[in-house]
Amino acid sequence: MRFEESKIGNVFIAKILESRITADVASHFKQDLIEYVAMGNQTIVLDLSDVTFIDSSGLGAIIGSLKAMGSERELVLCGARDAVSSMFKLTRMNKMFRMFRNREEAVLAMSCR
Repeated sequence: MRFEESKIGNVFIAKILESRITADVASHFKQDLIEYVAMGNQTIVLDLSDVTFIDSSGLGAIIGSLKAMGSERELVLCGARDAVSSMFKLTRMNKMFRMFRNREEAVLAMSCR
């Protein structure tokens, strides 16, 4: 899984540079997210703007990463396209994550905490 990494203040941003998050990459994807936490990042914005499809394994990897982060850290999502956003709504995972339209909104919300 390829990411574009950046940091604004104390907010770490990981932009996924793949169009699909499916079973064949889900475990590696989860490991990468957990590694960002291990590096000391407390607040992570996962930018989904390039992702056009996510399956249940991809959702599971994001949920597993959230659980591994613990309650003192936060993972938020941004930039979900219609198909990806629909998958989150269909599975009610949109209730589990704070989702923002774009990176700027996500960073602003996380910076104001």
